Amino acid sequence: QVQLVESGGGLVQSGGSLRLSCAASGSIFKIGSMGWYHQAPEKERKLVAIIDSGGGTSYDDSVKGRFTISRDNGKNTMYLQMNSLKPEDTAVYYCQAIINGQLKWGQGTQVTVSS
Repeated sequence: QVQLVESGGGLVQSGGSLRLSCAASGSIFKIGSMGWYHQAPEKERKLVAIIDSGGGTSYDDSVKGRFTISRDNGKNTMYLQMNSLKPEDTAVYYCQAIINGQLKWGQGTQVTVSS
């Protein structure tokens, strides 16, 4: 059973930093694109950043210059370094990945930024 597990969320003051991790486990043959999404209360889930298997990245305009997505293929793990956090970044953050040709989601980790 392949699964994704996020960690690293928490409460931080405005201007602070957090680093999220997303670890894939199970019988893994291939991991394609991986991405981070967030969902604020009463809002739709939204793409934050994506990284392909070759390391190419893309970001939502709202996080460009503040967030950095990366991956360690040897550890089957993806990261999101979040700097200069703002209250509007408050949301549940989910990781997504294409693993063995199937779309997988993690369970989510809460990020709360206080003003």
